[in-house]
Amino acid sequence: MFSKFVRQTHMYLGLFLAPWILLYALSTLAMTHREAFRLNFPTRLPWAKESEQILPLQFSTGATPDFMGEQILQILHLDGNFRATLSEDKDTLTILRNEALAPRRITYSVTGGHLLIERQPFEAQPFLERMHRRRGYGGSFAADNGWAVSIDAVIVAITLWVLSGLWMWWELKITRRTGGLVALSGAALFVALILTS
Repeated sequence: MFSKFVRQTHMYLGLFLAPWILLYALSTLAMTHREAFRLNFPTRLPWAKESEQILPLQFSTGATPDFMGEQILQILHLDGNFRATLSEDKDTLTILRNEALAPRRITYSVTGGHLLIERQPFEAQPFLERMHRRRGYGGSFAADNGWAVSIDAVIVAITLWVLSGLWMWWELKITRRTGGLVALSGAALFVALILTS
């Protein structure tokens, strides 16, 4: 009964993990082989102008870039994860609105009220890297925290996947010797690569 439970858990976890494992496999491939992905476009992706407008706003002297960025994004109906920086002369606010498919850059002149919205075209390699490095927790957006929760669930599931694989290997006596050699070979290669890197 327990063996059946372990086997089914192993199988269903594999099915559940498929999108995450595929994402991390492809994104890692994209990061280790950047040159192959970047044959057709420059190292830094261009920003394409999406819209331009005058947005007269008054901020207090002590307003932080994050506060100003949040206010502007709310007005533009572009709420979501972002990073905001203010130039040294305190006149140009740059907001990077993080989006998986096509990030936006909003440049705002604090004194003149001029606002420029630019969008980055979709490219597979940068998209995969953004998803690989996507963080969560601590933010005010449910989607980011939800992503973090899902990654924690995947980590637990992968651990269970490994443990259930070990159980199934040990349970089948005919595979113990070969499986042991394969496991030792993998561990030895892993250690060797760590020690020589």
